Amino acid sequence: MCTRTPLFRASQNGHEEVVRALLESSDVNPGIVEHGRTPLCVAAENGHDGVVRALVERSNANFNAADPWGRTPLSLAAFNGHEGVVRILLEQNDVSPDIVDIVYGRTPLSYAAETGLEGIVRILLGRADVNPNIADKNGQTPLSLAAQNGHEGVVRILVERNDVDANAADKNGQTPLFLAANGGNEGVVGIMVERNDVDPNATDKYGRTPLVVAAEGGNEEVVRILLERKDFNLSTADRFCQAAPSWPAHNRYSRTAKFVGDRADFTRGYRASLEQIDSGSSVQSKPSEPPSKKQSANFNTQW
Repeated sequence: MCTRTPLFRASQNGHEEVVRALLESSDVNPGIVEHGRTPLCVAAENGHDGVVRALVERSNANFNAADPWGRTPLSLAAFNGHEGVVRILLEQNDVSPDIVDIVYGRTPLSYAAETGLEGIVRILLGRADVNPNIADKNGQTPLSLAAQNGHEGVVRILVERNDVDANAADKNGQTPLFLAANGGNEGVVGIMVERNDVDPNATDKYGRTPLVVAAEGGNEEVVRILLERKDFNLSTADRFCQAAPSWPAHNRYSRTAKFVGDRADFTRGYRASLEQIDSGSSVQSKPSEPPSKKQSANFNTQW
């Protein structure tokens, strides 16, 4: 039989006065673990601010106790968008803000950034001991997750901080700028290129730059934004020997190809590839295709 104590049930359902009455008894342990979870865990997950405050007033509430998936009360509150609970927990010096879960290796900040929760991101970054560059098991930082999912507000908050690594690459060698360009997130791309230390020519493990994948996808607006940075290298070829201009040409995105080709530093390689296409011959054959956007997308965060 699956049983729960009165404190656990009251905490789970948000009954603050009942919780406070129960805590008056010295026999009640607020840090007790029941089926892998504490009363604080379930109160935080469900956004019960009053219950959370009542529990943290007891020093033995077990602030950082994680559930079977490694999620702490703070992680659960951040993941579910409960700003009030996040504030209450961060007021406690004993709360560790950078504990990662055991499934995806993500911090509370990573989850807030991934889902675009600007308020929670700001609250978390208000703690001096929060590290904004912790990467998950896929090598993605909070900035990578926000950029990939098109959360402009979160991206701006992060890139405005000097301690955020704007060029952190994941296990596929893809930077936040690359992920934004690959997803066609024009607003995020625009924010990223405003930061001077962002490397526009960083390549992923397939040798592709942000400009290459934007051109490959025929996203003319992203290409235009990227080319506003004069330090892009148009002649950088991917591992399949295709430079940025040849991707839209090869894929018949003629408008993007023409726009990229109109640049003064238009490369000989591009002219040669266009001539090959116009004459009916194909661009150098590719041994295998890079992963699709769906394959390179972020891990599903549903439990």
